[in-house]
Amino acid sequence: MTEDLNTRLEHAAQGITPQTCPDERRRYLGSLRERVLIRMTVEETNNQKLDTLFLKHIDDYKGYTILINGKIPQNDFISKLMGLCSQKDIKFTLINDDNAKDEPNATGILVVSKTAINHYRVEINQVYAPEVPNEQLTERKKPSFWDRLFRKKD
Repeated sequence: MTEDLNTRLEHAAQGITPQTCPDERRRYLGSLRERVLIRMTVEETNNQKLDTLFLKHIDDYKGYTILINGKIPQNDFISKLMGLCSQKDIKFTLINDDNAKDEPNATGILVVSKTAINHYRVEINQVYAPEVPNEQLTERKKPSFWDRLFRKKD
C-alpha cells in the first residue's frame, strides 16, 4: 500500500498521470467505448456499400467528432469523407499515434461524442441494418385448429 502511494506521488510530481482503460483506448483510437456512436474497421472502409451507407448518413454526425485512422491506405472514401466533413462543418481528426493500426480488424473510422452515450450497437452493420424485403415482412396466417384437423393431404 505504501509502495503504491509512494509511486503515485512520484508520478504526480513528474507530471505522469495514469491512463484509464488503456486497452480500450488502444482499440478505439484513443477514445472510450462508451463515447462511440459508429465504428468501421479498416477492412470495411474498402467496402463500397458500407462507404456509401456511411456517407449517406453524414448529416447524422453533426455535433460529433469523426476519428480517422491515419495509417490506413488513402482511398476515395477517405478523401470524400474529409471533404464532406469540411463542407458540412463536422469535426474530424486523423489519428497517427500508437493507437492507430493497419490490420483489417483494427478501427478505421469512429464517430465519437465528447461525453458518454453508451450505445449498445456501434458497428456500422448493426447501427444501419439492411432493409428487409417486403416479401419477408408479410405475416403468414396460422391455420386454425379445424383447418389443420380436416386438411386434405396431397
